[in-house]
Amino acid sequence: MKVVVDINHPAHVHLFKNFIRQMESKGHELLITASEKDVALQLLDNYGFKYDQLGSYGSSLISKLAALPLLDLKMYKAAKSFKADIFIGMGSIRAAHAAKILKKPCIIFEDTEHSTEQIVLYAPFADVIFTPVFFKGELGGKQVRYNGCHELAYLHPHYFKPDPSVLQEAGLSDDDNFFVLRLAAFNATHDSKSKNLSRDCIMALVAKLEQAGTVFISAETDLEPALQKYQYNLNPAKYHDLIHYARMYIGDGSTSAVEAAVLGVPSLQFEKIKSNGREYGFDEVCGLISELQDKYGLLCSFHDEYVLLQKVDEMLADLANVNANWKARRDQLLREKIDVTDFMVSFVENYPESLTEIRK
Repeated sequence: MKVVVDINHPAHVHLFKNFIRQMESKGHELLITASEKDVALQLLDNYGFKYDQLGSYGSSLISKLAALPLLDLKMYKAAKSFKADIFIGMGSIRAAHAAKILKKPCIIFEDTEHSTEQIVLYAPFADVIFTPVFFKGELGGKQVRYNGCHELAYLHPHYFKPDPSVLQEAGLSDDDNFFVLRLAAFNATHDSKSKNLSRDCIMALVAKLEQAGTVFISAETDLEPALQKYQYNLNPAKYHDLIHYARMYIGDGSTSAVEAAVLGVPSLQFEKIKSNGREYGFDEVCGLISELQDKYGLLCSFHDEYVLLQKVDEMLADLANVNANWKARRDQLLREKIDVTDFMVSFVENYPESLTEIRK
C-alpha cells in the first residue's frame, strides 16, 4: 500500500510519527508531504523522516488564501508521481483536494471545533473525518467518532518513553522543581477571536513560579529582553521529555496544555475568546479541553487572568499532593481510552472494510 501522510504543523509530526514507523515496518510505502510551520520541518529532520517540502502558507489570512492553490498543486503533483493509494492528514485541505482529483480515498483527523474555515474547505472532498467522541461539532455522514485523542497517538506509554537526559541538558537534577510556561502566537485562522496572556500576567506568573523553582518559557514569538533568560533552547524533539518531568505547565493555546494533561502534569490553560459581545474560555468550544477538565480533572481552563493567578498560588502551596493526584487521574484516562496509533494502522491497512465495521 502507498500512503501519503500530510504535515502542516509540529503537532501533526507527533500525531503521525508512530503511524509512519509502524506502516513502514509492515512493508508499506509512505510519502510525507510537509509545509513550513514553526518547527515542523526540524522535527521531521530530527526523526530522520524524508519528506517533500511544499512551501509555506504564510501567517496572514491573505497569504494563506494566495498560497492555497499553489500548495494544492504541489501536493497533487507529488502524490500523482508517487502513485498514492490513500491519503491521511490532520485537517488537511490540500490532501483532501489532491485525493479527490486523483480519485483516491482521504482520511482526515480533526479535533478543533472552531476550525470552521478549514473544515468547509476539506470536508466535501474527504471520505472519512475522524473526531474524538467528545468533539462538540457535528460534521455530517463522513464523521466517525473514536474513543481517544490525538495526543495519545504519541504520548501513550506504548510509545513515549521519557528521556531523563533532558534534565542534565537543562541543568537540572531529579529533585529540582521546574515549570514550563508556553506562549502561543495565535496566528492560525481559527485563532482570530482568541487573546493571549497579557504582559503583566506573564511577569506575575514568572515571579510566582521562580520562587518555587526554575522557569522555562517556550514561545512561538520573540521574547522581550527581560524574559529571554527563561527561553527554552533545547532540541524541539525533547520538549515532551521536559514537560513530563515538570511540576506544572501553564500556557495560552491548547496543544501543549493537553499534552501536559495526558502526561499527568498539572496543566493550566488560558485562552480568552471574544465573540458576539461576550468573553468566555476555550473549554466552552473545545470538547477535548472540557473532557480533560470536567471528567478527568487533568486540566484547568481559564479566561480570567486573576483567577488563573489565584489557582497557581493554590497549587504551589500543595505541589506534592497536586502532582500525585494528577498522576492517578492520568492512569484513569489511559484505562478508558484506546491506543490511537494502533487504531490508525488497523483502519488504514483494512480500508474500506474497516470503515464498514466501525459504522456497525
